Amino acid sequence: MKEESIQFTIREFRPSDLERVVWINRTCLPENYSPTFFMSHHYQYPRAFLVAEVNGEVVGYIMCRVELGLSNLKFGLAKKGHIISIAVLPQYRRRGIGETLMRKAMEAMKSYGATEYYLEVRVSNVPAISLYKKLNYSIVKRIPGYYLDGEDAYVMAREA
Repeated sequence: MKEESIQFTIREFRPSDLERVVWINRTCLPENYSPTFFMSHHYQYPRAFLVAEVNGEVVGYIMCRVELGLSNLKFGLAKKGHIISIAVLPQYRRRGIGETLMRKAMEAMKSYGATEYYLEVRVSNVPAISLYKKLNYSIVKRIPGYYLDGEDAYVMAREA
């Protein structure tokens, strides 16, 4: 069941958002990235690094890139959109922000030529897995001990 609806906007990340995005990353996720890592993705794939705002305050983000590599879905090479990190502050979850960030990021990655999308997710992260399945992602493999704490990850993928 969704919480009460709120108004939010999605826009491209700006360098002035960096401190807030790093804080959201550290608040919401055990996997933390350096400010330099965030900025390098902003410079390389600005359309695929998005933030969600409520009343002018950043409450979530998604950071993506496009890679050439072996397809997760079929034999051969593919331009793969990689969802590297997505986080929404707990008090703003279950209101459509994560789903909207995902949909907009997929559009952006397609504009960079992605023919499929993929991500890694903790096997225990049932809410995220449910969201990705709703967006037509399928589990394509399991990576043992992927995370620093030893938890396995699912690789989930879908066609663009």
